[in-house]
Amino acid sequence: MDMVLDFVARIGRATLSLIRSAGALALFALAGLSHIMRPPFYGRVFIRTFLETGFFSLPVVALTALFSGGVIALQSYTGFAQYHAQSAIAGIVVLAVTRELGPVLAGLMVAGRVGAAMAAQIGTMRVTDQIDALSTLSTNPMKYLVAPRLLAGIVALPLLVLVADVLGVAGGFTVAVVKLGFSPTAYITATLNSVKAMDITVGLVKAALFGFLITLMGCYYGYNSKGGAEGVGSATTSAVVVASILLLAFDYLITDLFFSQ
Repeated sequence: MDMVLDFVARIGRATLSLIRSAGALALFALAGLSHIMRPPFYGRVFIRTFLETGFFSLPVVALTALFSGGVIALQSYTGFAQYHAQSAIAGIVVLAVTRELGPVLAGLMVAGRVGAAMAAQIGTMRVTDQIDALSTLSTNPMKYLVAPRLLAGIVALPLLVLVADVLGVAGGFTVAVVKLGFSPTAYITATLNSVKAMDITVGLVKAALFGFLITLMGCYYGYNSKGGAEGVGSATTSAVVVASILLLAFDYLITDLFFSQ
């Protein structure tokens, strides 16, 4: 009987801890968003984060999208050739890239690169009391550290995803034409007939949400880190892991919302 009660108590403690963490994260997110709407706005922090999130992440996102589009074309050809449906490959590539792979792969790459760096930077400021120093200088840490980064993530990731969409389709086109022997004109025509504005729009909505989640996790875990260098390392790991899980979860929810019918 004691073992059963102990097991139930552990489940209760874990549930309460999860609810408490979710509430703290929600309040942190609302505070960060509210500071975006109110002056002053630290444009230099925004521009620096925007360049780090968007421009400097472009090479890794571009390569990932390019090779992913090529892989989709190859795998689709392998499956569709059995049913003589090779003409559907162009449509499959453009739909997969614009709806799913463009936003998700770009988000995961940015989470691993920018989210980790953001958590480490803010976490280091926390454990070295630099955040407390900002408060003593009458600078709101949420407004200076969090709000510009959240906005930069929301703006930069859709732009990255646009590039990923183009390069993902280009990768599929290159493989289909060069390796599989497709006609370039026929492939382009099939691609244009398959792509819809709704697919691209939903992909960009996902990207904006993913950018917000990535920067939110980086800021939240960095801002609340403690315990010196070890605590900063744990915050960095948690930021990347939680951001990646949330990305995939919200990707499913948005896909189910728009494309389940």
